[in-house]
Amino acid sequence: MSDLLERLVELIRLERLDDNLFRGQSQVLATKRVFGGQVLGQALSAAGQTVEQRSVHSLHGYFLRAGDATAPIIYSVERMRDGGSFTARRVVATQHGRPIFEASMSFHVPESGPDHHATKPDVTSPEDLLTSQDVVREYLESGEVPEKLAARLTRPQPIEIRQVLPDHPLRPRIRVPYKQVWMRTSGTLPDDPSLHQTLLAYASDHSLLGTALRPHGLTFLDRRLQSASLDHAMWFHRPFRFDDWLLYTMDTPTASGARGFTRGHIFDREGRLVASTCQEGLTRVREASEG
Repeated sequence: MSDLLERLVELIRLERLDDNLFRGQSQVLATKRVFGGQVLGQALSAAGQTVEQRSVHSLHGYFLRAGDATAPIIYSVERMRDGGSFTARRVVATQHGRPIFEASMSFHVPESGPDHHATKPDVTSPEDLLTSQDVVREYLESGEVPEKLAARLTRPQPIEIRQVLPDHPLRPRIRVPYKQVWMRTSGTLPDDPSLHQTLLAYASDHSLLGTALRPHGLTFLDRRLQSASLDHAMWFHRPFRFDDWLLYTMDTPTASGARGFTRGHIFDREGRLVASTCQEGLTRVREASEG
């Protein structure tokens, strides 16, 4: 396991303060706002530590306020129900005395039943694609990306991502309303299914809202754009390993009223659908006169 991945695992695992109370540290990434995936993963980790012998199958969360990446986050878990087959938990994340995120999560005992799933798209294999960092380096060599920005975009990451159709970070074109990326952790993980699930929840917020920008020729680097995840839902369908490649296919059926709606399906290398996501996010474009 790489040092970066080990730090991410420690970030997700949390410090237990009481039976239903946990504290998580934050990481400063591009800005001092907490990455939404971090809160998703930590909230799932907190809930999971109050459940035994059951795996999460769904979560539904709302981002209430921007998180402060320079301060820790407190996670309070409410034990809503412990039934014969299903367990329900509610998690509230707070910072500086105010809630920044809340989520409901459901856990299920292993059972057998009817089994079918969507077909994985036929796309280029990850071995034949450039890493996101290599794509930016190519633009850097052509002088198209400022060195300071390129240094940030080429920084090693604990989650390796390879885009099937990469976008230029500064000069995006109007593209098709979907996106496909391969992703995996940058090293081998322990044989702990809940850890693989929490890390996938962390990574599932990456690229999802950005898919709603593709049909409009926008990226998060556009200074006119004000964006934020508003809510996030996720379903876990089958066991998987996140230290092997997973294909994340995303599409955006609609955007209106300064909100973009996106959906995602996550497949393993064998073509099994292992998880699905939905998200709505703020996609507000300000006029130049607004500053």
